[in-house]
Amino acid sequence: MYSTDHLDIPPLASAGGTVQLPGSKSISNRVLLLAALSTGHTDITDLLDSDDTQVMLQALATLGCQVEHRSNGEVRVHGLGGTLPVKTAALFLGNAGTAMRPLTAALAVLASQHGGQFDLSGVARMHERPIGDLVDALRQLGCSVTYTLNDGYPPLRLGTGEPTELTIDAPIQIRGDVSSQFLTALLLTLPLAARTRDIHIDVAGELISRPYIEITLNLMQRFGVDVKRDEWKRFTIPAGSQYRSPGRIPVEGDASSASYFIALGAIAPCSPGCDGISIKGVGLASIQGDIRFIEAARLMGADLSGDASTLHIRRGAWPLKAIDLDCNHIPDAAMTLAVMALYADGPSTLRNIASWRVKETDRIVAMATECRKLGALVEEGPDFIRITPPASAEAWSAASIHTYDDHRVAMCFSLAAFNPAGLPVRIEDPKCVGKTFPDYFETLFEVCQTPPANIPVICIDGPTASGKGTLAAALAHRLGYHLLDSGALYRLVGLAAERAGLATDETALKAENQADRLGELASSMQVRFTGDHILLNEEDVTELLRSESAGMAASRVSAVPQVRSALLGLQHDFRQLPGLVADGRDMGTVVFPDAALKVFLTASASQRAQRRHKQLISKGFAANIDDLLADLIRRDERDSSRSHAPLRPAEDALQLDNSGLSIEQSIDQMLIWWQDKTAFPKV
Repeated sequence: MYSTDHLDIPPLASAGGTVQLPGSKSISNRVLLLAALSTGHTDITDLLDSDDTQVMLQALATLGCQVEHRSNGEVRVHGLGGTLPVKTAALFLGNAGTAMRPLTAALAVLASQHGGQFDLSGVARMHERPIGDLVDALRQLGCSVTYTLNDGYPPLRLGTGEPTELTIDAPIQIRGDVSSQFLTALLLTLPLAARTRDIHIDVAGELISRPYIEITLNLMQRFGVDVKRDEWKRFTIPAGSQYRSPGRIPVEGDASSASYFIALGAIAPCSPGCDGISIKGVGLASIQGDIRFIEAARLMGADLSGDASTLHIRRGAWPLKAIDLDCNHIPDAAMTLAVMALYADGPSTLRNIASWRVKETDRIVAMATECRKLGALVEEGPDFIRITPPASAEAWSAASIHTYDDHRVAMCFSLAAFNPAGLPVRIEDPKCVGKTFPDYFETLFEVCQTPPANIPVICIDGPTASGKGTLAAALAHRLGYHLLDSGALYRLVGLAAERAGLATDETALKAENQADRLGELASSMQVRFTGDHILLNEEDVTELLRSESAGMAASRVSAVPQVRSALLGLQHDFRQLPGLVADGRDMGTVVFPDAALKVFLTASASQRAQRRHKQLISKGFAANIDDLLADLIRRDERDSSRSHAPLRPAEDALQLDNSGLSIEQSIDQMLIWWQDKTAFPKV
């Protein structure tokens, strides 16, 4: 998951391939709570690993529920059977509505039955999300619920520490037109109280987001509780209801997350050799209401087919067709339609979306504001939004999208990178996707393509021990870009040569065909970079490459033209979405002469020797600073005087003397230079 402050997405050109969806958030947190309330243990497969599910898992553990993370990826939850082993706890639930609302109801009832007291809180936005209608319903039951900050909103205190009798004689009244999560919370909880008689829930007003209630009822049935429904006005929990584990239960892929890739297939031309986007993990048999997003996508022109567990999408009508649609049945996925509307042939209107205003942010305001940044005309109302796409390619703007700590805003607007103007899109705070789809951007980039010239490259060149490797890694991390450590490639050649019995000293390199053999060796290497690890022919050789002898061998083989030529294609392969930071000695002059930013480090030899001395001493190696200085001077001479790709600044490189700068100061300077190169206003 990207942890950067912002992520710049280059203009994208095409898409194709297969996407494996993460598990559904709505199903995952419902299943976790149901498993905890049940008798017996439940093995959950394909559980979503995200911020919201981690919040629920931590809450269950705090409440005394045993959770095992098994080696096969399953999560085993040992049910509490309606008991309450921990009777006092403070739970922080972040911005997870699928945890806050159901746990509020469950713990209010359990606290009344067993004599407990619980404090529930979250982030600032959670304290702005209304919960008063659920609290009113729980108070009808006789539960003690106290607002500890502002009436109608979390944080809450549940229970008094003493048992209190529940009142279940009359139907429980709950509004249905604010959030379906209130009704879901009551449905999940009330089987705990329906020991001797039926419990009725009456819904006042129109019930919104009905598909989410269908998910709740379906899952309750799998755990042994069959709720009777009279239209959408009355729900009856039968007397004697008791949750029992189904043993094993799978979690479907997230249908809301599928909407972004359905839209991707509808918007993007097919990449060469591909036939659109295939989605695995969710299909036409899904129990999730957001699967009906496919109906809206088809209305807009998407060519979409599928079976019970897969979907296949490709571009059909183009431009997309404008729609006027009641979106009550797909409240979360409808946000994706707002971005699809940017590619439509006229104004599109999304109606009956009042629930957007009480989500992670006021989503009507958010979507309107960000669509306008891109060049669209937008009209917003209490429960609708109307979007008129930019009138022409020239009317599009390069926008920095504010995401409001809302995962769906971030994911939706990534699709604006397919704009016809060929402009990049900046996503602020991309890590917010961790709420439901931590690997969203990585997954997106795996199936999207664009010409290499669109993918930005930053080159950091400089002499040995100038700090270019450290700075490049830190800069790549800050920007969310890939990293090319070219020095590691040459170290790999030196290591592979040693293992193959090929000497790399100056005498050996003068031998007949020795340079050719080293070039062939370099061409045959199987190299993979995985996080902080470097694999040579699938062996982790990270530590071996850090030795001083490996560095010296790298300096020698890097002067061999056949080796440099052999590695050139491999280096070019590192130019991948969303961007690349490359460090070395000829990145800006030979490997990526079209790089958008080239930095050449000019730290003095004496300063570099001192840095190397400290580095070696910290690793426990013996080192003499005079010897290190002499060696660095020899390397500089060898690197700058070689006939092939000598060490020198590119003509358009910006020179940075970092002799007296800290790593952070150097990074800050390079970020200032980079910001000046981007299409976005300074931040």
